[in-house]
Amino acid sequence: MNLIIDIGNTVAKMALFDGATMVDIVYDSNQSLNSLRELCSKYPVDKAIVATVIDLNESIINQLNSLDVPLLWLNSQTKLPVINLYETPDTLGGDRIAAAIGAYEQFPDKNILIIDAGTCITYEFIDAKGQYQGGNISPGLQMRFKALNQFTGRLPLIAREGRLLSIGKDTETAIRAGVVKGMEYEISGYIEAMKHKYPELLVFLTGGDDFSFDTNIKSIIFADRFLVLKGLNRILNYNNGRI
Repeated sequence: MNLIIDIGNTVAKMALFDGATMVDIVYDSNQSLNSLRELCSKYPVDKAIVATVIDLNESIINQLNSLDVPLLWLNSQTKLPVINLYETPDTLGGDRIAAAIGAYEQFPDKNILIIDAGTCITYEFIDAKGQYQGGNISPGLQMRFKALNQFTGRLPLIAREGRLLSIGKDTETAIRAGVVKGMEYEISGYIEAMKHKYPELLVFLTGGDDFSFDTNIKSIIFADRFLVLKGLNRILNYNNGRI
């Protein structure tokens, strides 16, 4: 089995794949990986891959290096089953390229826009030739709420949950509508612009943010919470001779 480790800005995800099928997933602290040993003892792990968007502490590095299976660290030198046209591959987050690969594996020969609504919102585009063209990054849901609170003198920190109006009637509903509706309009705008250029565009939505799977955007064609993990699994298999 393949052990897939995706260490994000907020949480770490560890999944087990049997071929292309995910059989288990564990969410853990991105500062400790407390469940790693138990997960490895539960399943017959053959090989593993780790992708991280944060600098790892010494404890986690030691945990990963002590695994008794071959471990692939995803970086700019890792062989990919797509063509990477990003101009600065050293700065490209592993989660971003993995999401694009996870989508393209399911729909090869298609133009695909991947929207990952997590700590940040990322927009990735991979074309029908399997060329990752690049993408954009903007603040995620919680980041927007916190920014309004931290960079102003009087605006409160508002929760996502609560009354959501098209036009706010007080400060709380004004902030909630501004953030949530603003994200919806932003995402819809990206989709509309891309579909104007690529009429047969496929759109994937993924991510760990609650917004990701609680949206009224109708242009989303596919919602796949585990797209990054699937992409990392594909990269691992590709580097082990499974074309």
